[in-house]
Amino acid sequence: VGSRKLSTRHTKPHVRNSTRVFSLISFSAYHFFSVFLNADFFLFIRLGGQNEWVNRKHFLSHLNHTNMHIAFFHLNDILCSNIFKDEPCSKCGEGWEHHGRKCYYFSVSKSSWTESRGECRAKGGDLVKIDSREEQKFLDQRLKDIMNYPQDKFWFGLTDSAEEGRWLWVDGSLLDKRLIYWGYNEPDDWKGDYPDGEDCGRMGVKGETSDLNSWFDASCNVAHRSICEKPEITGQPTKASVQI
Repeated sequence: VGSRKLSTRHTKPHVRNSTRVFSLISFSAYHFFSVFLNADFFLFIRLGGQNEWVNRKHFLSHLNHTNMHIAFFHLNDILCSNIFKDEPCSKCGEGWEHHGRKCYYFSVSKSSWTESRGECRAKGGDLVKIDSREEQKFLDQRLKDIMNYPQDKFWFGLTDSAEEGRWLWVDGSLLDKRLIYWGYNEPDDWKGDYPDGEDCGRMGVKGETSDLNSWFDASCNVAHRSICEKPEITGQPTKASVQI
């Protein structure tokens, strides 16, 4: 499954122009949200018929990092729908791959587990949490296609760094024993090269796998590529809403 991008070679001129305009507006909108949350300025609002200056930190105290991205996704979808009309809109953004109702980003650069997670969060997602056998099957096959050699593995969102043997996903949920895809004799917390052991999950087998078992524990400090995940952009309202 590869990235789905609008082809410009056989695309109508007005669609190509709309694509450029949408990309520019979308990029600008995202950075507006970022500046809006971080710049030291005051917002002028009217409360109870009186004009008051309210510090943006107080005004946005309930608008957390996740809600900012939800708001951006909604804005992105509105812009897309109005610019493209009957043309298909990207559900993920450039560089991401759409599968099911999620978007995946397979990094090219290598970083530690913690650094990789930070990079995913900066992109509006997190290290991937595998919720089903179908998702594991998709990722297992996708990694076979893009791995360059057997040890070219990818970080995913599983760690037992808080308590040895208690594997948690990045959202804090406990690993479901019905959805475990550890490789043979894994996890082993091997301390041969790293005295602190192996507390982070990496995945990927270049050759054949037995029943999709392609997970391995590794030292969190080793540099690997990574898999980021975020929800697809849809026009449907989500359960989460932005409230101030």
